[in-house]
Order: sequence, then C-alpha cells, then structure tokens
Amino acid sequence: MIHEWHIRRRTILLNALSVGLATGAYGISFGAISVLGGLTVLQTQTLSVLMFTGGSQFALVGVLAAGGGAASAVATSVLLGLRNAFYGVTMAPMLNVSGPTRLVAAQLTIDESTAMGVAQSEEHDNFHGSKLAFWATGLSVFVFWNLATFAGAMGAQALGDPKVWGLDAAIPAGFIALVWPRLHDRRSWSIALCAGAVALFLTPFLRPGVPVLLTSIVAVVAGVLAVRKRSADVFDRSVSSS
Repeated sequence: MIHEWHIRRRTILLNALSVGLATGAYGISFGAISVLGGLTVLQTQTLSVLMFTGGSQFALVGVLAAGGGAASAVATSVLLGLRNAFYGVTMAPMLNVSGPTRLVAAQLTIDESTAMGVAQSEEHDNFHGSKLAFWATGLSVFVFWNLATFAGAMGAQALGDPKVWGLDAAIPAGFIALVWPRLHDRRSWSIALCAGAVALFLTPFLRPGVPVLLTSIVAVVAGVLAVRKRSADVFDRSVSSS
C-alpha cells in the first residue's frame, strides 16, 4: 500500500510539472501581449502574480489596448474570473484549510489545479491524492506562468513599436489561442459563435470592452435554456415511469 502511494505520488508530481510547463507557454504570450498593449513590465508582472488567471488577464489587457476604460476592462476580467469562485466551492471540502493557507489556496484555485484535484478524487476516492494534485499543480503553474510572463514581457520590450512588426493583432490572437481548446463540443461552439456575432455587431456602436461584457447575455441565455431542457427531460421521465 505504501509502495503504491509512492508511485502514485510521483505520477501526480510529474503530471503537475508537465501541466505547469505547458501552461507557462501561455505566460510568454501574455507577457509579450501585455507590454505590446501598453503596460510596463512591472505592471504586467504584477498582474500575473496577483490576478493569476489567464483568461481574465488577456481580457483586461485586450480591453485596455483597444482603448477601453479601466471600468470595462476590470468588469470584463472579473466576469471571466468568476468561474474560480465556483471551483472554490468544489475544492473547499477536499482541501479543508483555514487561515493564511486558505488565502493561498484561493489564489491557486484555477482551471488546471481544480481539474487535477477533482480527477484524483474521482479516480481513487482519496483526499490525500486530491490535495497533493491541487497544491502541486497550482504551485507549478504559478511559478512557470510568472517566469514565462517575465520572459515574454522583457522580450516584447526589446521589440519596440508593435505595429512595425505587425504585432498589433497579437492580443485577439492570444485570447483566441487561450479559448480554442475549451471549444470541445457543439454547444460550446454555438455559444462562442453567437457571442462573437453579438460582439462584432455591437463593436461599431459601443466603447471597447462593453461589447464583450454584453456577450455574457448569450451565455446566460444558453444556461437558462439548458436548465429548462434538463428539467423538462426529468419531468418527462418521471411521467413515463409513473
């Protein structure tokens, strides 16, 4: 039993390291995009340390670079970061932490750490593995993300004017690259395409950042329809069984 745990522990740590290295590649993109969008290296690094959620960081920088106001940039990034709060609800019983450790756990509660922790729980039904997977993955991603952010920011600073290099389109390209892997089924694609159409239609009429905020309505409508459909299916099954 002890030998099996050592093997499993090693596997978890290796997986956490690989996830951190893979995610770090996005950090290079963010560092470069942020500096090319007008932020300083210090501001860029501060975002990665304190905000530490890729989608929100790309959204914030994208809105600011497009000329949007700080309020719409922050609102957009917060909206995208809300998912981490729901992750916290899932991970809290597994981690069972309090005090300063709870604040650190909240900072490390991201897509990757949550996915690794939940996967261990589902596969082995053991909180020890889940806790190790969560902490190892969260710390690995945090370290490599911030190192990569700094490397990307320093490299972009040396390039100078982004328009000279044709890099003024880097922010939307980077954001698409971040979102693309999450479009794994027809429903995700439908929501993404509808949201994109709404944003394109509203862009000529509203300030940068506001169309992105309003596209959240698409996700809300899709969620309401999904809940209604599940409720209807449950009702139909109950009627059929009776």
